[in-house]
Formats: sequence, structure tokens, C-alpha cells
Amino acid sequence: MPRPPRHRPRRSGPVRLAVAASAVFLAALTGCSGGNGGTAPSRSHTPTTAGPGAASPAGARITIKDFTFKPAALTVRPGARVTVVNQDSVTHDVTATGPKAFGSGSIGPGRTVTFTAPAGPGRYRYICTIHPYMKGSLTVR
Repeated sequence: MPRPPRHRPRRSGPVRLAVAASAVFLAALTGCSGGNGGTAPSRSHTPTTAGPGAASPAGARITIKDFTFKPAALTVRPGARVTVVNQDSVTHDVTATGPKAFGSGSIGPGRTVTFTAPAGPGRYRYICTIHPYMKGSLTVR
């Protein structure tokens, strides 16, 4: 009697390709020196279980939806935890431009990550390196 087929969850081809391409792009991007002596930017991407719209008292929230950062401009305290929620159907990231002060790493669809805001005050512009037309700013004071 033939065995029934094993049921394994699989990612579809386009999703698998997009994830692989994103990983290769990010690896190449972080491997560049960018004027900081070849060191990669500090990254902390710890999954969180916070509910929609909630932010910890010491942190803030950026929501990615419809290929935009909401809010586009956010003000936080030095060293605050910033929660990023990806509500789009594709992978995004939040990466500082200029001085590579922070980065979220890849955030898959429906995923939530956190990163630590810079300790130094100032305005830090950021983009999604996968979709560079997505822009925002983080002000630390």
C-alpha cells in the first residue's frame, strides 16, 4: 500500500526568492565600510508581543503600512526601545542613513521587531533599504 504524501508547509517561489534576495542585499549592504571602519551598525531585533498601537513607556512605535512609515517623523529619548511593526505583505527594514546609528534588520510581513535608539541627541534619517523611496526620521532628545 503506498504511503500518503507527507504534509510540509512550504513557502511559495516568489516569497522564497524575495526573502533570499533581501538577505543577500542586506548582507552586501552591511559588509560595506560606509566610513565607520568596516564595522556593522549596532542592531537589536528582539521580537515583541505588544498589541497593536501599544508602545512601552520607555519606547515608541513605527508601523509600516502601504509602503510608508507611520509616523514618518518620531521623537524619542536617548536609548529608547523603538518597536517596528510590519503590516505590509512584503519584507521591509528600518535603517539609518548617514551615521549608521541603528537598524532593525529584515522585518517579514506581519512581524514585529525592536531596536535601540541612538544615545546621542540629533535627527537621524532612515529608509527601508529594500524600498529606498520609503523614508522617515527619528529625533533623539
